[in-house]
Amino acid sequence: MMSATDERAGRFFHGFADTFDSLYDGRRGPIWRLVDSTFRRDIIERFRLTFDRLGDLKDKTVLDIGCGSGVYLREALARGAARVIGVDAAPRMLELAKQRLDAAGHGGRYELLQGNYPLAEPVAHADCAIVMGVMDYVPDPVRFCRALGEQLKGGLAAISFPSRHWLRSPIREVRYKLRNCPLYLYERRDIERVLQDAGLTAVHVEKIRGAGQDFHVVCR
Repeated sequence: MMSATDERAGRFFHGFADTFDSLYDGRRGPIWRLVDSTFRRDIIERFRLTFDRLGDLKDKTVLDIGCGSGVYLREALARGAARVIGVDAAPRMLELAKQRLDAAGHGGRYELLQGNYPLAEPVAHADCAIVMGVMDYVPDPVRFCRALGEQLKGGLAAISFPSRHWLRSPIREVRYKLRNCPLYLYERRDIERVLQDAGLTAVHVEKIRGAGQDFHVVCR
């Protein structure tokens, strides 16, 4: 199956991996932490919402598409998941994820796969899925979500969709164009259409408070 995700995003995040990873674990300086808490609070909020909405993960297999440096994978294992599967297009992100999971003592409980989703080779079925910060770069969201639904077989998926804002969106679009990285933005009606066409049912659709922040969606 051909990937539904633009390959340019993987190339961008491969080079940006270490800088992006510094958002986590309190490794940024006080000024940058203030900037992040003001303009990137959706990254913090969607982490909280994801684990609140997915509920008990004990003994479950959790799939994280666009797993980045493994922050969600580590948290899922800490919450009792039996196994996690991380998929990311950026090799450096997967290196960081391996380091984070091994440092937390989770060796043998994870699988990391490199590539754009859906992968050419089938991925094992999972009980639930996490898709954070990925739909920004997916030109065919219906095919992406349909493949995800087939893999979950009725399990819950937590997905973030980037929203549009009259000021922040044009600025972000220019920044990403200069980086040669694709960007796709959504209104609530776009998300509803994508889920319907992909055969998924929305359980929660929540707009994170703030200008231009993500929609946090839970579906099955």
